[in-house]
Amino acid sequence: MANVNIRIDETLKQKAESIFSELGLSMTTATTAFYKQVVRVGGIPFELKLDPFYSEVNQKFVQDSIAQLERGEGKTFDDVNQVLAERP
Repeated sequence: MANVNIRIDETLKQKAESIFSELGLSMTTATTAFYKQVVRVGGIPFELKLDPFYSEVNQKFVQDSIAQLERGEGKTFDDVNQVLAERP
């Protein structure tokens, strides 16, 4: 058996341990399950991606839209779907 030592935010650790406890798992069992899934799928066993709202393209779109509105040149929309259709 091997030991794994990690540093993690205390609040995050407590919240995770609480959930593991409700599931009847120890931190060790949960960590072992995660490692087994990593090996089984050959990578992280869940999708890792950026929130598209915070992408560089969307942030530029928002900044440009605000600048247009401040100059009195911005468009108005009736619903969010129209906004999304304008987005790059």
